[in-house]
Amino acid sequence: MPELDPTAAGRLIGEHLVCLPIESLPVAQCAGAVLRENVYAERDQPPFDRVSMDGIALASAAAAGNRRRFRVQATQAAGEPPLALRDEAHCIEIMTGAVLPSGCDCVVPVERVRIDVGVAEIESLALATPWKNVHRRASDQRQGALLLAAGTVLHAPEIAVAASAGMARLRVSGQPSIIVISTGSELVEPGDPIAPHQIRRSNAYAVAAALRERGFQRVAEDHVDDDAAALHERLGRHLRTHEVLVLSGGVSMGKFDLVPKALEALGVQCLLHGVAQRPGRPMWFGTTPEGRAVFALPGNPVSTLVCLSRYVLPALFAAMGVRGETSERIALATALEWTPTLTGFMPVKVNHDDWGRPWATPCPTNGSGDFNGLALTDGFVELPAGPASLPKGFLTRLYRW
Repeated sequence: MPELDPTAAGRLIGEHLVCLPIESLPVAQCAGAVLRENVYAERDQPPFDRVSMDGIALASAAAAGNRRRFRVQATQAAGEPPLALRDEAHCIEIMTGAVLPSGCDCVVPVERVRIDVGVAEIESLALATPWKNVHRRASDQRQGALLLAAGTVLHAPEIAVAASAGMARLRVSGQPSIIVISTGSELVEPGDPIAPHQIRRSNAYAVAAALRERGFQRVAEDHVDDDAAALHERLGRHLRTHEVLVLSGGVSMGKFDLVPKALEALGVQCLLHGVAQRPGRPMWFGTTPEGRAVFALPGNPVSTLVCLSRYVLPALFAAMGVRGETSERIALATALEWTPTLTGFMPVKVNHDDWGRPWATPCPTNGSGDFNGLALTDGFVELPAGPASLPKGFLTRLYRW
């Protein structure tokens, strides 16, 4: 199977991931979910001429006629039906959020008004201009306007918009059931006794953390030794109970790289094995006839996280219907030599200059096993296949961890 470049690999994966089902949830439970319907304005926004300051409501024409003193007719709070102004000699005490009373067209703030024995006096005639401190009806949105489009990730502002549109429930993407599986007989859990020839199991923790940070909630974990029978049994079980498998390790060409054969024996069609990139070249991807997706990532920690951020996360977001790019455009903060004839992924720190512009500072690791070198980095940038001399300011794409 020929190696693809990262762009072609990402496209192939996206073409074979099944769109996730839609579910209806109460709006209070939709934080972080992906919207799968359009949300339209239930009413004009605001739905009435809304008072935006505590103060007195009056007719500006009275002030235009040099009137500064007004008899207080009544008080109107937010949530009450609008009162009607008796005449231009009167005013109505008003609270923020209330409907502007009929006959009034401006509000003078309470701190600019002196009220004594039922008479309000404004400091200056200039304060009483038409529509001062009034949020006009429909000045934000008209009834029926599109507020949120399908594919939007719902954060706090979007939840507020949906609630204001009267949406008690929202149709959103269902969460995929994901299992993160590390393979290797050399792996030992944190806290367990460890021999000099063994290493700690860390990749699965990093992958699961990255998934949960991005809002994926149905994430399980497993560890399987380098044993063909055990791999066949456990992977078969996970394929029956999970929609997405993310494996780490066992995908290269060594004697104990048993994952590809085990997956193919279980009916997983290999669609991709090998990407022309460094690190992460041996990456494997396949699907089952039922549409379950399997990402088998290289076991070196840097390779694992790079492939997760470059391929797995974007593919999952696309399957959930997310609109827009999962990467950012950014410039290199320093010149960089890239000699491999493969697309490169370079860890970086993102800093901002005095003008607020972001720059990516390369943070090379000591190889794809140097996970310590990733600490305090923000992600990685994609470098064109070399050899190439990339100048400061070279524009590329940033993928955040």
